[in-house]
Amino acid sequence: ATPALIVTTNWDVNSTLSKLQSLNGIFAIYKKQGPTSADVLNTLKKALLREAGIANPNPRKRKKQLLKIGHGGTLDSNASGVLVVGIGEGTKMLTTMLAGSKKYRAVGELGKATDTLDVTGNVVEEKSYDHITKEAFEEQLKQFTGEIMQVPPLYSALKKDGQRMSVLLKQGQEVEAKPARSVTVYSLSLQDFSPPCFTIDVECGGGFYVRSLVDDLAKALSSCAHIKELTRTKQGQFTLEEHALKEDRWTWTDISQALQPCPKPSGQQKNAKKAKSKHMPTSSESEGDNGDQND
Repeated sequence: ATPALIVTTNWDVNSTLSKLQSLNGIFAIYKKQGPTSADVLNTLKKALLREAGIANPNPRKRKKQLLKIGHGGTLDSNASGVLVVGIGEGTKMLTTMLAGSKKYRAVGELGKATDTLDVTGNVVEEKSYDHITKEAFEEQLKQFTGEIMQVPPLYSALKKDGQRMSVLLKQGQEVEAKPARSVTVYSLSLQDFSPPCFTIDVECGGGFYVRSLVDDLAKALSSCAHIKELTRTKQGQFTLEEHALKEDRWTWTDISQALQPCPKPSGQQKNAKKAKSKHMPTSSESEGDNGDQND
């Protein structure tokens, strides 16, 4: 039997694209270990445009964005877990997500420090960890709970002169550390202690780096450490188990069902946005340079 010929008409493409462009809100996807957050976002956008029948979509080079999409909080390449995505008008809600609380599970290794503070970097220091007991470790965790001062890692999504610090370092340029800033740790607990490895759970506010926490924690224990694995298990209202869509579910149907819609702006908010838009350029993507991930 001759297989049926499926023809995609312009009406089909326009209809599906219109459905995509009608999505406004935020949802969560699962970012796997390896790609950058920007890479994951582009993969998502390509998948949605492909579903709409757009051949060979190139979201980065297209002059007119067919689909407004952004993420709320960068995750390191080596990290996995919840990545909050805004689509359509939802991209304007991402700043709120950056300010909300996040939860991470981190596996660290004592005795070795790296230049990136995680397993992707080069070992720059080795120290003994035999003197560290589980009791001493848990006692030290108390010192890193609440409002604390933290210096962000050199290798991060933070920028200097418009360029990411991590990119400048890879180009061989010298970069000075950003000054210490106040961050919030809501809870911090030891889940496993099997030297040299340990596992901690942390709930924190925006702008927090788990990599810096592990580095500072080991220094306080007269040793050194780096992160082996990092997973963001919660961001705002979205949890890894309940809400994060894996790649096989990056479809219009799944996203429309998972979407948290945008609240309708009041008349005053609309007028304020109109006034603001006259003076400020808009961006279709949020890079989330608070460096939550890594954080």
